[in-house]
Amino acid sequence: MTSQHDPDRWSRLTAVAGEALAAAKVGEDAVAVDLVTGYLSGSPEGNEEIRELVLLLFSECSGMVAALGSGGATPVKMQVFDEDGQEVPIDDADPPVRTAIRTLLAEVHGDEEAAAEQIEIALTNGAPQELATVVLQALRWTVKLAAECQTRDLEVPDWITTSLEE
Repeated sequence: MTSQHDPDRWSRLTAVAGEALAAAKVGEDAVAVDLVTGYLSGSPEGNEEIRELVLLLFSECSGMVAALGSGGATPVKMQVFDEDGQEVPIDDADPPVRTAIRTLLAEVHGDEEAAAEQIEIALTNGAPQELATVVLQALRWTVKLAAECQTRDLEVPDWITTSLEE
């Protein structure tokens, strides 16, 4: 990820992601999504920063999934639920949810190029609401995975821990 080589950009992206995670944690979904899509789209790099931030979240999720899978007694299971709380087969999930799942699975399997392709599709072909859904999934999974890792005394990236403590 190029932003890690640029400390100012890395700091900006993790600050925005951190604010969005804090909002998602307390159920302020619209605020969380707007922080990612609205704030960054107004920047000169716009979609590039949104892409980097979303991929950052999925990358961090992947790391936590790996930690949970190797450090926990309970395996990590991907599930999708509808509005009524009923499990939905992944192939029957809404397209943006499938995109989020494919992105996370690509990251978990170390295929950063495939993960980037999924986000690129959401950015270029999806409606704004579809991108918002992908962003929200990434935020929700980051919050939930971080909580589970902390419960099991597994490492969580410092910037995520700090964001979720506030």
